[in-house]
Order: sequence, then structure tokens, then C-alpha cells
Amino acid sequence: MSESTPNGERQPRTGKSLKAQQRRQEILQIAMDTFAARGYNNASLQEIADRAGVTQAGVLHYFRSKAQLLTSVLDLRDATDIEQLGPERPRGLAFLRHLVDTVRRNTEREGIVRLYAVLSAESVTEGHPAQDYFRDRYAGLRTMVAEALVEASELGETRPGLDLEGAATAIIAVMDGLQIQWLLAPHSVDMAASTDRVISALLTDITEPGN
Repeated sequence: MSESTPNGERQPRTGKSLKAQQRRQEILQIAMDTFAARGYNNASLQEIADRAGVTQAGVLHYFRSKAQLLTSVLDLRDATDIEQLGPERPRGLAFLRHLVDTVRRNTEREGIVRLYAVLSAESVTEGHPAQDYFRDRYAGLRTMVAEALVEASELGETRPGLDLEGAATAIIAVMDGLQIQWLLAPHSVDMAASTDRVISALLTDITEPGN
């Protein structure tokens, strides 16, 4: 039996048995790998279904549409990041060190890094179902990094006059850019060391315009 959402849409019955949960996770992982390798637009439900050993109807039993499957994949990626962050966000420079540690861990999960790189770039195209997700994600990341920089300033960990929003934007841009370079040449790019170097340089050298 299908269930209704608050807006009246019909949700497919996913089943609560352990076997059903395992099958859903298998499809989700296959979709993640497929989207990472081919992008959302080029990947098809049929391809994902074939790789999972089910029919398209079998995939839609767990995910009512390709767009919902993509949303679930992105939610799974976020859950991984939240688990690594822990129950409380580190404050000040400790959060920036956490970012470097996250980059270091990313070298051990190439699939997730590729998924993020492919879908974030693809999301700038018109009508992409993940566009709002990435717009909100970048806004949230900028806010989190800026807040950590404010905390660092209040704790006396950074020099006064830092352009906090500009520094936050630059840190995120560096992290994303390094992911592309690393995916293309993993043995030539040290993402963690480069991220650490840039963050240290920003904290030391960047001040508010006109200072």
C-alpha cells in the first residue's frame, strides 16, 4: 500500500523488512556510483535497474522517480558528512582543522568525491533537480565557515580585520577545485596539504578591503 505525504503525493511502499531495507540500500549505492560516473542527465533508471538486477518498476517501488532517487543519494552523502562531524560542530580554528581532516578522509572515498564534483557542476544547467540542493549547500557552507572564522577572531586565534565572508568563499572554492585536480591526478595532488596551506595563508594575509 502507498502512503500519502502532507501535500497529498503518493509515496511508494518501501517495506520495513530487513530484506527490503537492504535492497533499498543496494539500489541507492548503485545509483550513487552511476550518477558519479555518468552524471544525472546521462544515467537512466533502466541502467540503474539493470545493474541492481531489478526492473524499473522495482526501482520505483522504493523511489517514486529518478529525481527522488537523486535526492536520496544526496541525503546519503550528507548523512556521511554529518556522522563525521559528530554531535557538535567544532568552534573557531578547530572547525577549519576539521575541514582539513575531511579533505584527508575524502581521499579514501573517491566515489563520493566524484559524485559531488559531477553533480555540483551539472546542477548549474537549467532545470536540474539538484540545483536548489547545491545552492542551499553552498550558502550553508559559507555561513558555517564564516561563523567559525568569527569564533576564531573572538577567541583571539586570528588577526583582526579579516574579510570573513571572502575568506569563507575562497576556502570552499579551493576545496572544490582541489577535488577536480585530485580526481584527474590523484598521485600528483595532496588535497589535505594544499587545503591546510591555503587556509593558513588566508588567516595570515587576507584583511578587509582598504586596510
